Amino acid sequence: MSKYDIFFHKISLIISLAVLWIMLSGHYTPLLLSLGLLSVLIVAFISSRMNLIIFDQPILQLYFIKFIPYGFWLIIQILRSNIDVCRRILNPKLPINPQLVKVKSTQTSNLAKVIYANSITLTPGTISIDLDGSEIEVHSLSEKGVDELKTGTMDKKITDAEANPYV
Repeated sequence: MSKYDIFFHKISLIISLAVLWIMLSGHYTPLLLSLGLLSVLIVAFISSRMNLIIFDQPILQLYFIKFIPYGFWLIIQILRSNIDVCRRILNPKLPINPQLVKVKSTQTSNLAKVIYANSITLTPGTISIDLDGSEIEVHSLSEKGVDELKTGTMDKKITDAEANPYV
């Protein structure tokens, strides 16, 4: 990797951290903006010195772009699951059948596996309990939640997004 690529990688990391800091803090006074920038620079410097920044990995910002369509799909799934869980709570005739199941994950990177496990947990009615290799142990409130996971739609969408981060 050339010096230019490493420089671009560090600058993109600093910009991303600064934007994230501004979005999460919500403070826009000159003093707090300068302190936030200082903290971002210190984190980037220490991360670089500790070799926590891996330069042979795809740039995280480009990697993240592939997951944006998945994020919109996930929001719809979260809303659908919210409605299903609310219906099960309010209507005693609908079955609540808690289950523990193991679901296969086809992702290759640890980041994509964590995204998959967190997506399962974000969806109401399901919780990821354990991530071991290529299997995720999931607790589901109903059999419908298990069936939706076993179709593999969520797994396939994450695997497709992971496949080529530069496209």
